[in-house]
Amino acid sequence: MKAEYQIDDVDKQILHFLIENTRTPFTEIAKKMNVSAGTIHVRVKKMEEAGIIKGTTLIVDYSRMGYDFIAYVGILLTKSNKTSAVMEKLKAIPNVTVASVISGKYNIYCKIRAKDTRDAKDVIYKIDEIEDVLRTESMISLEEEINDKTRLLNSIFT
Repeated sequence: MKAEYQIDDVDKQILHFLIENTRTPFTEIAKKMNVSAGTIHVRVKKMEEAGIIKGTTLIVDYSRMGYDFIAYVGILLTKSNKTSAVMEKLKAIPNVTVASVISGKYNIYCKIRAKDTRDAKDVIYKIDEIEDVLRTESMISLEEEINDKTRLLNSIFT
């Protein structure tokens, strides 16, 4: 169980700096906030222990690596109670970059990245071959306009 921890204005400031650049040294944050680097270190450690901060994020431009084809795949299962097993199988497919359990027409909705349509077809076929996947429906992304996890955090902390 995670420790109970209430973030205050100092924590919010620290998070704001880390949201902008997770590699910002604690000493630099401390200078900007006019506090000791030890204070920053202790606060970050407490937020990690409380589960508020979970690691750091590396942002990769997949298109520069040849993976600029994005598709979304709705997955309908034979039974809803097969969701966990299918999710485990999806984790074994590296091109599946996001997968969510949803309500509505599908049981699972995922985002895939591929090199081109042929590569995407192969990934979708792998998904189709998973036991208890009844069928899939794919939608091709023409252009990804917004993919920014920091926007909501910035609005919360500013």
